[in-house]
Amino acid sequence: MVGTVPRIPLPRRPVAPDARALDWYENELGWATAPGDPLRLLTGVRFDVLDVPAAAGAAALRHLAPGSPVALRGDRVRLLVAAGSAEELPALLDWLEWGSLPLDLIALGAGGWLAAPVPPGPGADGPRPPLPGRSGPALHARAVPAPRSPRSVRSAHPAQGAAVWLRPPEPGREVEASLPTLSAVGGGGGAPDLVRLVDTVATCCHRIRLRRACAGPSAGQPLAFS
Repeated sequence: MVGTVPRIPLPRRPVAPDARALDWYENELGWATAPGDPLRLLTGVRFDVLDVPAAAGAAALRHLAPGSPVALRGDRVRLLVAAGSAEELPALLDWLEWGSLPLDLIALGAGGWLAAPVPPGPGADGPRPPLPGRSGPALHARAVPAPRSPRSVRSAHPAQGAAVWLRPPEPGREVEASLPTLSAVGGGGGAPDLVRLVDTVATCCHRIRLRRACAGPSAGQPLAFS
């Protein structure tokens, strides 16, 4: 029609984080989050995180309570531990005589965050293929619903793409009660022992480092042991 002004589409609103994931973490679990792509879980509030190689994570499972959450992203395992553990880690490693060695062990505490694993829910069809660990039992990721965006397609297997829960947190239960903590050392509480957990993952990280050194160009040189 002559003289009609063409309609200009309204600007698109920013894409919000997945509403279901946000609701699950904030309302069902009561965890602090930060928006973004991916959604982020804030550490140092309800829990801290030890980020370790998958083999070290497999070895650590025997020191965790059944309800202690564990996540997997790529070839890294994220072990949830009591809030404040990240600050204690350097002194604890020194006490265990690991402090002078370079370990592939990352602690996330106050002011940190980790990418939120996809929540488990309807549409899960059983456990995914295991990710073996040389120093412990195989890791099995909890199945998650089919990815909703092209950016998530790579997460079809837990060894690739987005983070997934190996042991997801359970809504309605206090997560803190199942997390490794220093207060359990020498006590009669039911919480797992952070000291044994850290010593196990540090030992495994050191073995991984030695294997890589042996496989590298300097394999003919002597190795220094602590």
